[in-house]
Amino acid sequence: MKIFYELGDIFMLQINDLTVAYSNVPVFTDLSVNFASGKITGIIGPNGAGKSTLIKGALGLVRRSGNATLSGTPINRVRQKIAYVEQRAALDLTFPISVFEVVLTGTYGKLGLFKSPGRKERELAIDALKQVNLVEFKNRQIGELSGGQLQRVFVARAIVQQADVVILDEPFVGIDMKSEEEIMNVLRGWRNAGKTIIVVHHDLNKVAAYFDELLIMNHGVIAHGPVSTVYTQENMTRAFSADLSAVLFNKIAGA
Repeated sequence: MKIFYELGDIFMLQINDLTVAYSNVPVFTDLSVNFASGKITGIIGPNGAGKSTLIKGALGLVRRSGNATLSGTPINRVRQKIAYVEQRAALDLTFPISVFEVVLTGTYGKLGLFKSPGRKERELAIDALKQVNLVEFKNRQIGELSGGQLQRVFVARAIVQQADVVILDEPFVGIDMKSEEEIMNVLRGWRNAGKTIIVVHHDLNKVAAYFDELLIMNHGVIAHGPVSTVYTQENMTRAFSADLSAVLFNKIAGA
């Protein structure tokens, strides 16, 4: 499904003809999609649909053909302008690093070679921890945190990166409602500042409340555009199943 935008729209992140395959089996082929600035875009689809692979392919973290650009510049030349919060399952929580040190790593991209964080960077890290209400945990080892606290730490690291694009892969899995609300407040603040926010998401009941735009995937693009336009029973049936779609939309109708 092709979505055409007005000429005034600015596509901060553009993915062009992206193909990714694992063991010679394509996850998707020649996928193209644009993410506009000043929007929170959700990416949804069934397990194995290629949601996380799309992000990793765009960022060059897996082998792929095609390309991705940021305001027309290849991603590999402006990587520091993108903050990527990966799934917690991919992280080593036994690594001996504190909450404060994790957040401070977000400043490294702008320091340059052979420079260490100074007073300014440490103040940025503390301020970011304040924004996610975790200052009191700054000296904790990351493995000692709850799932929600840990996710807020990685959001704080993204805050200090001061990136133009922020991508979060399943940030709300296994976290408490307080953490989820605090993270959404940060995301809305970024959106209001004109950043491009992309969230790989699993909870279909919160799509309309959380996102401005939606990318629905199943080994390719099923639909992409404003939530009010593409979050339909027909598109959800195409991506998931008729049974799930009927349950979801009957629930919405009866809400």
